Amino acid sequence: MIDASPRAKLLAAAIDHIAHHGGADRSLRALAADLGTSHRMLIYHFGSKEGLLTAVAREVEARQRAALAGLDPAEFWRRLTDDDLRANEKLFFQLYGQALGGTPGTAEFLNGVIDDWLGPIEARLAQLGVPEADRPAHARLGLAVARGLLLDLVTTGDREAVDAAMAKFLVLYEKP
Repeated sequence: MIDASPRAKLLAAAIDHIAHHGGADRSLRALAADLGTSHRMLIYHFGSKEGLLTAVAREVEARQRAALAGLDPAEFWRRLTDDDLRANEKLFFQLYGQALGGTPGTAEFLNGVIDDWLGPIEARLAQLGVPEADRPAHARLGLAVARGLLLDLVTTGDREAVDAAMAKFLVLYEKP
């Protein structure tokens, strides 16, 4: 069932807007205007600009986790590095840094930022034949490699280099 609540509609619009135009550097009033609403409605539904941006990043992450189960690792990497996600990935890293630095309104971002991924990654590793005892370490390693390479990509834009590095990593999970 699709959530058609006003909050869900605003969140969907914000995700789309940020994907195409960015938004972390915009004021709450400017973001509200971009979304065709008022800053008061954004505050009502998300608490603050940071609350809105956190909700956007968490929803994008949830969508990526849902896609993980149905894609092989190389396809999943192509999805993560799609140009249409670049602004959302930049937002992710901006919020991560702000939350770690204690920026008010961003602490919630850290809730589950690691742990929410470990179960789905471990499930995918099981499908790839990784022994159960090894899955927790491999899940953290895979998450760290993917995030590190995504940070490299949003920093340098060197798609060829990050794809080559990920290809080297994924070789570890190919069946002989």
